[in-house]
Amino acid sequence: MRWWKLLGLAAFVGVAATGVAVARAERRRRAYTPEEIRERLHARLAEADRGSGA
Repeated sequence: MRWWKLLGLAAFVGVAATGVAVARAERRRRAYTPEEIRERLHARLAEADRGSGA
């Protein structure tokens, strides 16, 4: 019985840690200004164009 309690607690901690990681990534994503996002997208497009030989 004790193992099940430990397993349940470990699962709860894992879910909580995943939630924290997702929230942190979302905050980081929202911290970009629209200009920064535009610049990053343009850079990714230019890199993709170079990679495809177009």
